[in-house]
Amino acid sequence: MTLICGIDEAGRGPIIGPLVMCGLLIREGDEKELVNLKVKDSKLLTKSTREFLFDKIKAVSTKYKIVIIQPKEIDHAVNNHDGLNLNRLEARKSAEILNELKPDKAIIDAPSNNIESYKRYLSKYLENNEMGLVLEHKADYNYPVVSGASILAKVTRDNEIEKIKRDIGMDFGSGYMSDPKTVDFLTKKFESHSEIFRKSWFPYQELINKKFQKSLSDFSI
Repeated sequence: MTLICGIDEAGRGPIIGPLVMCGLLIREGDEKELVNLKVKDSKLLTKSTREFLFDKIKAVSTKYKIVIIQPKEIDHAVNNHDGLNLNRLEARKSAEILNELKPDKAIIDAPSNNIESYKRYLSKYLENNEMGLVLEHKADYNYPVVSGASILAKVTRDNEIEKIKRDIGMDFGSGYMSDPKTVDFLTKKFESHSEIFRKSWFPYQELINKKFQKSLSDFSI
């Protein structure tokens, strides 16, 4: 029976914490079980529903792989180390997932606006050049196997964020700049807890530049 892998990510945009990618491998005939579970793109589900579905989705799968990409690795990619950018980093991680899970067909929620270019880049890192590839924007809306991967990725990222909060003993909110609690935490703690931030993101760079300008003005007095 045909093996299908759905790939999606959670946490591409926040300034705090990891980007999480998940590959979910199922038998083609088991897709109906995901439909019966009413899986959807994780953003359309409540936190409690995602957590309820987490183990049920894993039970339907033949195998799954979750990759946690820490801020330091994201910053390296955004700063063009090793010829990377964020899309290329995702493509390489997707290839790692596919090379391990070895599906016959992969359906990927593509981050790039240029899907054909992204597909060519991804294909360079695949061990199986015969693998069927479907890359679409919003694939997590249209394919249950990608929705399932989306849920596993989101629950994993949420758990990682809670671990960070416990480790540092502070609540910084969601980690997204749309969250006032995150913005306040960034402004006050960008130096003392620098390891949890994506330093290549503009708001962090802006704070560093302001500090540098202030130190220059202090020096010139």
